[in-house]
Amino acid sequence: MMQQQSKDPLHGKTLEAILNELVTHFGWEQLGARIRINCFNDNPSIQSSLKFLRKTPWARKKVEDLYIAYCAR
Repeated sequence: MMQQQSKDPLHGKTLEAILNELVTHFGWEQLGARIRINCFNDNPSIQSSLKFLRKTPWARKKVEDLYIAYCAR
């Protein structure tokens, strides 16, 4: 029996993996220019960004949308 594969580009991706890929692809400066949130512009780090994104749904959505647009191809 064949398993059906999810068409969701975020399926199986952790927020940390998504953020790491975006930082690798864009860098903090470009990421901060595309998504204007302080955790990307003021002393950015993966851990501080994850903490903010996990408790701020609108910001997490923007990160996920950017990932889908540029990295999940």
